[in-house]
Amino acid sequence: MQNIGIRRAIPADVEEILHIYNQGIEDRIATLEEETKDYDYMNKWFAEHQGRHAVLVAEKNDTIIGWSSLNPYSHRCAYHGVADLSIYIRREHRGKGIGSILLKALEEEARNSEFYKIVLFTFPFNGYGQGLYQKMKYRTVGVFEKQGILDGKPTDVMIMEKLL
Repeated sequence: MQNIGIRRAIPADVEEILHIYNQGIEDRIATLEEETKDYDYMNKWFAEHQGRHAVLVAEKNDTIIGWSSLNPYSHRCAYHGVADLSIYIRREHRGKGIGSILLKALEEEARNSEFYKIVLFTFPFNGYGQGLYQKMKYRTVGVFEKQGILDGKPTDVMIMEKLL
């Protein structure tokens, strides 16, 4: 995909990050969250994602079309080198390679921040996510059966990992 820029997010990006995240919540394919979030929630989240827990945005024609983040996996010191990841793509740009571009950049960011492993949690029915993670050589660790509740129904969650 051409003309896609990747950069670290800045505070002015929070509103667009929130919009894209809320699309993921509404579409029920990427998170167990059911209620959309507000600006205060996302602004607090963004403040917690500085330093090595970076947020990257993908831009096309000065519009943010996706974002990714390195999230704390655990606050225990034994897991200092392990990060969890999030990737959300604006609806109309899903399935067009934006996730691959963001994930490559996020992996490089992780290496530069002394992470040696990335883990992620995804729904087994998230076709876009499964395609992306498999293409990027993430290994399926297993499935937590009935790990959470989504729209009143028990939902399985798959865990995947990649050693950097």
